[in-house]
Amino acid sequence: MPFQKVQSEKLSKAVVRQIELLILRGILRPGERLPAERELADRLGVSRPSLREAVAELQDAGLLASRAGAGIFVADVLGSAFSPALTRLFATHDEAVFDYIGFRRDLEGMAAERAAVMGSDTDLMVINKVFQKMEVAHQKRDPSDEAALDAKFHLAIIEASHNIVMLHMMRSMFDLLRDGVFYNRQVMFKQRTTRASLLDQHRAINIAIQARDPIAARAAATAHMNYVEDALTAKRKQMKTRLSPNFASITKHNPSAWCNARPVARSLYFKGRFLCNSERFP
Repeated sequence: MPFQKVQSEKLSKAVVRQIELLILRGILRPGERLPAERELADRLGVSRPSLREAVAELQDAGLLASRAGAGIFVADVLGSAFSPALTRLFATHDEAVFDYIGFRRDLEGMAAERAAVMGSDTDLMVINKVFQKMEVAHQKRDPSDEAALDAKFHLAIIEASHNIVMLHMMRSMFDLLRDGVFYNRQVMFKQRTTRASLLDQHRAINIAIQARDPIAARAAATAHMNYVEDALTAKRKQMKTRLSPNFASITKHNPSAWCNARPVARSLYFKGRFLCNSERFP
């Protein structure tokens, strides 16, 4: 019979499985540096040769990467959710923007609901701390810090939902949002009334999650994305009324006018023809 004696698992294999789970659960993030070899071996309770063997296996699997003189890092296991060509289409078509918002509305409503029920006390503390930083950043004239914390707040909620597929999917999607593919969050946060409304919405989400009220948490997250959608719709209508109706025909005969136009104007009339030297796409 083809049976073999059961042997205890090699220490290096145990290390591999532990690091794999930390990456899978999003605890170890792409680009994050692992502790120095001696420190990590002590934490794991294994010898340095066993640790080296595990690291080598994880590097071969594409999960870890070595940087000369810098150490061992988690590889960029997320990558982009979409090809560059599709990303360019997203950036220039309103339909994709509003589909993206609808996608986020559904998933973030679910994430907020799950976070209220399944989030640990530590998870909820992290969400609350990020929101408190948002309140501090809200007092500054420059909205950049608040806009950055906005993404961190939503990701903290998704992490607290404890769904690893949702986590990695939304992290990849948030990279596109951070890069301004779908819309420029900085523009939204520059308007004082909009900033105040967004902060109130984030406060409502946080209060519901901290109270562990899943129904209220989902409703608050959904209302927030509805507001974002309405604000973008109003902004785009406003910009279209400001543009000359002959803008498209002008740029057709005078390409230099394209590069002199405001970015929002270019995004509204982009036809794949006029690219400035400094731009990959408008």
